[in-house]
Amino acid sequence: MITNKHKILDAILEQGMLPLFYQDSEEGSVEILRALYKAGVRVFEYTNRGKSALPNFKKLKEVRDAEMPDLYLGIGTIKTPADANAFIEAGTDFIVAPIVNPAVAEIANKIGMLWIPGCMTPTEISIAQEHKAMLIKIFPANILGPEFISSIKDLFAGQLFMPTGGVEINLDNLKTWFKSGVCAVGMGSKLISKDVMSKRLYDELFDNTKLAIDLIKQSK
Repeated sequence: MITNKHKILDAILEQGMLPLFYQDSEEGSVEILRALYKAGVRVFEYTNRGKSALPNFKKLKEVRDAEMPDLYLGIGTIKTPADANAFIEAGTDFIVAPIVNPAVAEIANKIGMLWIPGCMTPTEISIAQEHKAMLIKIFPANILGPEFISSIKDLFAGQLFMPTGGVEINLDNLKTWFKSGVCAVGMGSKLISKDVMSKRLYDELFDNTKLAIDLIKQSK
């Protein structure tokens, strides 16, 4: 059963951020998800960035179903229809992509699934809109910066934007992004760092996630 995409979108807007990561370790992936959930995360993106992505995702879904029934679990870095179909079959709640692939949009739209494509130019944003993207990821946001959002938001009135890359757990940084016109931020390595993964710093991750959620509330 496909979860209502409007509910998932509302959950992302409410949370104000979309945490994302990938690691090869199944156990590590599960523990990171537990730490994020314990800190208050209710929408999360696992990324399709390694050989273990699909089996790890299936394990995360098992854990989600058993322990976290109110968590929306999505998959990111989906560039092809084959990837989209594989993770839809595995039970993803939504799809995030670093690019605009109309064939992936068609698959998602056909089943009423939220599809969040990545865009870097006004032309890409326009194409994403043509394919019914309700939320657009600005990527790589560390290259484009908040000024890009400020410059183009009036061209696409009403469109929801979420930057990924260059977003920090810092009040000034977050306020700058939200002031530019974004509705949420994607948080990857600035939140779930290599140190957190390799050294299993799950308590630190819990603390930083709670802090990020709090700072985002202050920044909106």
